[in-house]
Amino acid sequence: MGLPIYLQIVEDIKEKINSGELKPGDALYSENTLCKTYNASRMTVRKGLAILAGEGYIYSIPGKGNFVKEPDSTTYTLYYDEKNNLINSVDKTKLLEVNIIMPTSKLIEALQITKNKKVIMIRRLFYTDGEPVAYDLKYLPYYKGMPIVEKEIRYATFPEIVSKKTSLFAIKKELIISAQMPDEEIRRHLNIYNELPLMVVEQKLYDIEDKPIGLGITYFRSDYCKLYAQASFRDKTSHE
Repeated sequence: MGLPIYLQIVEDIKEKINSGELKPGDALYSENTLCKTYNASRMTVRKGLAILAGEGYIYSIPGKGNFVKEPDSTTYTLYYDEKNNLINSVDKTKLLEVNIIMPTSKLIEALQITKNKKVIMIRRLFYTDGEPVAYDLKYLPYYKGMPIVEKEIRYATFPEIVSKKTSLFAIKKELIISAQMPDEEIRRHLNIYNELPLMVVEQKLYDIEDKPIGLGITYFRSDYCKLYAQASFRDKTSHE
């Protein structure tokens, strides 16, 4: 069964852009021309153009038409899983502590809470083949009656921890990645005896109203962690 007409328009224009026949800044064919070429209604043509615009291939200027968009060379999709990366997978998690604390100034700012708002602190160690590879901290605003199930906390990823309160589909995530030398406590937990830098991933989660619902900071031994990101328009070629 062939593609619907609007998807034929999408795929044909993508092919011309990907092959270089149409270059950034070039004008597309007019809607009238596309209607005649594909024997399609104006509504069908506009549906195809809307898909191309939504995927970042084209943009519209009112009164002038549609144009090929300059690809964004600064945007990548980063694949981050605190338990798995390109060179390592965590096979054991040790729960060091679950406690209810008063927030520091950093937590007050990060979680947008008052100084009197209690916070759940979770400390964990991640292991691979018996070796500690990451020191993990999680902070969540505490609500009265909020269940703290240590068995679930021990193995869960950060989004899974907060999913009891917020749907995973509604969570917005932010990452900040940096390099840092470990302090004495982290050195001790990760068995570091030389000048080994850490890869530090700070993860902040937001609910559907953009309110912070959690802050996570994971300190990875740099010899056990490597992240991967990619950017390609070629991945946007399949439709249901």
